[in-house]
Amino acid sequence: MMTAPTSSDPIMDAIGEAVTAGRAGDTTAARAQLLSLWASIGVNGDPLHRCTLAHYLADLYDDPAQALAWDVRALDAADALTDQRVQEHHAGLRIAGFYPSLHLNLADNYRRLGSFAAARTQITAARECSSALAQDPYGDLIRTAIDEVDEAIAKHDSTPRASAPGPAA
Repeated sequence: MMTAPTSSDPIMDAIGEAVTAGRAGDTTAARAQLLSLWASIGVNGDPLHRCTLAHYLADLYDDPAQALAWDVRALDAADALTDQRVQEHHAGLRIAGFYPSLHLNLADNYRRLGSFAAARTQITAARECSSALAQDPYGDLIRTAIDEVDEAIAKHDSTPRASAPGPAA
């Protein structure tokens, strides 16, 4: 979901800095930064900020229940977003492109928790939304992950995927 911005947005910049710290292995600092930002944004804040922050914060938790809580918040915020708002941040974005990843993450969390019926509902939604993905490396990554999670659900496999985003080991 992260791309070069159309205009400067200090909150999105701060989210990006935290994500970078998390991907560099400093998950504790990244979580603290994002949780602090969440407190300032609030549950009724800008849906783009809430969606982006919650989406990335979920990846900083090994526990699928904690990740699930943040992924639900991300989807809820996405439902309040408009193409106009996301294009204010980056002209090439469309909200439809967010949904495959958001539903994929929910499916993976439910699967990891052993809730395979809920996981099946979410992976079906991810697949149905996947036509909004571009034919590019990001789109390929999400489509491949959808296939991986779908296969794991079919096998009732609740082990973490090696390719899943998450805290650095």
